[in-house]
Parts: sequence; C-alpha cells; structure tokens
Amino acid sequence: MRAGERHKGRLAIALAVLCTFMVVEVVGGVLTGSLALLSDAGHMLTDVLGLGMALAAIQLASRAGSHPHRTFGLYRLEILAALANAVLLVGVAVYVLVEAIRRFSDPREVLAGPVLVVAALGLVANLVAFFLLRGGASESLNVEGAYLEVLADTVGSVGVIVGAIVLHITGWTWVDPLVGVAIGLWILPRTWRLGAQALRILVEAAPPGTDLGAIEADLGRVAGVVDVHDLHVWTLTSDMEAATVHLMVRTGTDGHAVLDQARSILVDRYGISHATLQVEPDDHEGCTEIGW
Repeated sequence: MRAGERHKGRLAIALAVLCTFMVVEVVGGVLTGSLALLSDAGHMLTDVLGLGMALAAIQLASRAGSHPHRTFGLYRLEILAALANAVLLVGVAVYVLVEAIRRFSDPREVLAGPVLVVAALGLVANLVAFFLLRGGASESLNVEGAYLEVLADTVGSVGVIVGAIVLHITGWTWVDPLVGVAIGLWILPRTWRLGAQALRILVEAAPPGTDLGAIEADLGRVAGVVDVHDLHVWTLTSDMEAATVHLMVRTGTDGHAVLDQARSILVDRYGISHATLQVEPDDHEGCTEIGW
C-alpha cells in the first residue's frame, strides 16, 4: 500500500475538523474586525482545500486502474496536489502581508475578547489535525504538504491568541496587523521547501541523497559486468523510487545471475525496488548510449 493511501482516514478526519472550525473563524473574524483572525481563517481555508486535494489525489491514484496511455497510473497527482498547496500558501501569505501594511496606516477597532475565544478554538482544531497527520508527513509528500499547512496554521493560532491578549491589555491596534505579518512571513519559507520538493519530483531529478556515482560503481563490480551506462533514478511519487540502467557483460556471462545481483544491490543498498535492467553482451551491436 502506498504511503498516501495508508493515511487517507486520518486526512479525512482532519479535513472534517478543520472545515468546521474554519467557518467559526471566518464568522469570528468578520464580527470582531480582526485581520489576524481573518488571516488565520484564510490559512485554514487553504488547509481545507489542501486536504481536500490531497484526499482526491490519493483516491484517484488508487482507482486509476490500468490505462494504455498511463503506464505509471495517476500516482503523480499526489505531487501535483502538494505543489498546489504550496501555491495556495503563497497566495494567503501575500494577501495577509498586503492587508497588514494597509492596516498599519488605517488601524481598525478589534474586539480582543471574542478574538481570543475564537483563536483558542481554532488552536484546538489545529492541534487535533496536527497529531493526526504527523505520522504520515515523513512518508508521503502529499501528506507532508497538508501537515505543513496545519503546522503553520497552528503557529498562526498561537500568534493570534498572543496578539489578542496584548491588544486587550494595552489597546495597541497595531498588534493585530503585526501578528498577521508574522504569520505571513512564517509561512513563506516552509512553502518554498514544499514547492521545491514537489518540483524536484516533477522534473524527475534523482531522490535527495542519491549517489549516482556510487550506484554505477557498485553495479560495475558485479561479476561479468564490463560497463554501466544510461543510468537513471527518479521518484514517481512519495515512497516510490524507480531506476533504469544498461549493464554490458562479457560474452558468455550468465545474465540471470547479473540481474539477480544488480537488483539486490539496488534494493538492499539504495532502497530502489522498481528497476528496469537491460543486460547487453559486449559483442552486441546496435545499442548505443543515449546522450540525454
């Protein structure tokens, strides 16, 4: 079972919890006039959309079945969902920063008490979702995208609570937009990391930490192998690495033994269980190394 599929139930529960409290925060933000609360509600909206896309991607990937033109199924939908989450987070962060700057010059009255209550409820909802998704974040980039959104929103809820307390005690109206700016700036670097990971998979770069030179050298030491070329390693989706390689062997070498040893090396040393290996005798002509 794929990593995303294993955590589908937890994603669904987290989606239901956040969707409920998103409505509470939107209503609370409008009634209290708090930008910090509205920004937190906006971020929670991206959580809801992100979790919805994550679940949809997992469901479609699981039900895709065989198709003559989709030789790898629809597994990449999970990565596209993660990239979409990153784009949503950037949009929310930019909106909050722009609106906060506007409010610094035109402060509005904010009802600190109700803001504090609503933010506290939002924090509870985020903590529930946080613990539901934490286990799957290290296994699936799709789940990690949802997890990072919830983590950022949890920090945002804490910021809103602190801001509401300070506003209630001091009456400083600039505290509310300042909290909004802090939330926006805290979101951006984590969004960059998530988007970069998704793009790395979409451009089919080698998995992080993969030493292609070491793989080539290890395969080259298999008995009978005289040359290794056209080595490619990439990530299909979270927890699914694939590889292709050509192995040139001396004429008369047992190709079955070479295949068995090469596959063992890729699985045991590099965790690559899906590999396509082409064994070529050194007196064979017609298989030239591809230059791209």
